Amino acid sequence: MKKKKVNLRDLEPKEHQGEHSHDDGHNHSSPEEISNFRTYLPAIFSFVMLIVGITIDYFDAFPFFKGWIRILWYTVAYIPVGFPVIREGWNSIKNGDFFTEFFLMSIATLGAFAIGEYPEGVAVMLFYAVGELFQNAAVNRAKRNIKALLDVRPNEALVYRDNDFVSVNPETVEIGEKIQVRVGEKVPLDGILLSDKGSFNTAALTGESKPDTIAKGDSVFAGSINLDGVIEVETTKEFKDSSIARILDMVQNATARKSKTELFIRKFARIYTPIVVFLAIGLTFLPYFFVDDYVFRDWLYRALIFLVISCPCALVISIPLGYFGGLGAASRNGILFKGASFLDAMTKVNTVVMDKTGTVTKGVFKIKEINSIIFEEAEFMKYLMAMEEQSTHPIAKAILEYKADGSDYEATNVSEVAGKGLKGTVNGKTVLVGNKALMTSNNIEVPSETDGIVESIVMVSIDEKFAGYVTIADELKDDAHQAIKQIRDAGISKIIMLSGDKDSITQQVAKELNIDWAKGGLLPEDKLNEVEELKKQPDTKVAFIGDGINDAPVLAASGVGIAMGGLGSDVSIETADVIIQTDQPSKIARAIQIGRSTRSIVWQNIGLAFGVKVIVLILGAGGLATMWEAVFADVGVALLAILNAIRLQKMKWKDS
Repeated sequence: MKKKKVNLRDLEPKEHQGEHSHDDGHNHSSPEEISNFRTYLPAIFSFVMLIVGITIDYFDAFPFFKGWIRILWYTVAYIPVGFPVIREGWNSIKNGDFFTEFFLMSIATLGAFAIGEYPEGVAVMLFYAVGELFQNAAVNRAKRNIKALLDVRPNEALVYRDNDFVSVNPETVEIGEKIQVRVGEKVPLDGILLSDKGSFNTAALTGESKPDTIAKGDSVFAGSINLDGVIEVETTKEFKDSSIARILDMVQNATARKSKTELFIRKFARIYTPIVVFLAIGLTFLPYFFVDDYVFRDWLYRALIFLVISCPCALVISIPLGYFGGLGAASRNGILFKGASFLDAMTKVNTVVMDKTGTVTKGVFKIKEINSIIFEEAEFMKYLMAMEEQSTHPIAKAILEYKADGSDYEATNVSEVAGKGLKGTVNGKTVLVGNKALMTSNNIEVPSETDGIVESIVMVSIDEKFAGYVTIADELKDDAHQAIKQIRDAGISKIIMLSGDKDSITQQVAKELNIDWAKGGLLPEDKLNEVEELKKQPDTKVAFIGDGINDAPVLAASGVGIAMGGLGSDVSIETADVIIQTDQPSKIARAIQIGRSTRSIVWQNIGLAFGVKVIVLILGAGGLATMWEAVFADVGVALLAILNAIRLQKMKWKDS
């Protein structure tokens, strides 16, 4: 069965499409409101005409409402809602596809007119049009959810034009233009750094915890966060090639990737539709040979009822709409599924494999522990901060967060010892700040307790004595513990962590989060090999969650690839099947819940559609159902299924 393409907007004159209202001091309807009214106008017109006609028929109020006047009245009522369907049916026939729902609707309603059942003919098409409007409204609602979600993304770029930096929409920035990025802002487009140097949070792009310091001429990627001073970048990509634009396009067209349920129903409809057409023909003519009081008009009416009932509108509308409702519900929760098939796939996952940096951790440095030996902590930090104020290293920034207004002390004669740290003078004392190699090269004895520390460590000596150390660690996301608990509560039997970070750090994070098994120090191909081995295990359905370029291969290979989209790289977002827009790992369990709810509602719709149709088909063939029962069995069930699907967008899921 072909995908429905009938859209009552087609009746809107082309010259009016895309009109814009202008503010001239008077109140005007918005273009969207005008467009919505025009969309509903044909159905409203047909409804009014039908109700008036039925009322006149019932009360016999106007004697002249007979013959050709009555036919003309119902024909005028029929055309606004019937013409688009007949046109689509004719186009399908020209393309060699005879047995479509458009063909069934057309012959059933035109046949109703042929035997004088004008109100029924109009009613069938009217309810069909209403079903289409419901479908369009539900789809548009889901799309609005997606657009509203993406509206929180960066929507401006400071571009150099006419000797000044002006704020513009990133879509208007061309390749080769110069843009300015302030501290804390996300780089809006890919480019090359024009400033002497820059420091960026690139955890999502590289998988590394440490912020990246780059020099003039190096590449800067969209999604990186500028950490140090105002920088200038020359763009190398247009906005349409950015991850933001691609995500919106992918999700709005997500229904192109059908679920197995959708594909099965459409294949079934292709076989089912010609069968019911021939059964209807048989129902019209075969009784002639077996029934004594055969009346052609009565059996033709039964056949037409049979055709209307058998039309698989409820299935071809409500099932794709059920999945699109799931997509919309997910988008409202900050989750983007790239297709209906992944809603189904999410329900089968029983093993979750995740990256560490940027997935369950924030990818930014924070002070974890301060250990002072000579001085009180506050005094010790004054010496350390005085030295770090002379550094632009990302770790220095983490240390300087200890006190917002900096140190009371001032460092002088500060010099950098390549690959080791800093040396200088504070309050007349010689101070060394750096790693163990700096200490040992200056004959400073380092306590053995530091050997077991897995985090990044900054050591301090004052006047040739070891004064203490500070540990710096990547911080867990606020909902990391909650995420693991909810994933388990969702029925996932195994949770695994694979990371490119040091194995010692990976194991520590896995232990803190109560993850079943973990392995660190992995290259992208190592992660891929680990997941491939997992997939070989019987009845194992793997979902992998990652965020960086280094996660792209394993995202593609896993049963369901889930990318952290807030800071995720273009490559990982492009490769993944599901995108967590908010960067919250707790959304993973929510994605599983939405997938399961979607599948449940889709099967409810299938049961509803088949159950009612079978009952009314039997009644129709036996002459016990009128065209009105046929209308309910066809379009009425479709409307009920649509309303059931819309429930997905209104559901509220409880946290586990």
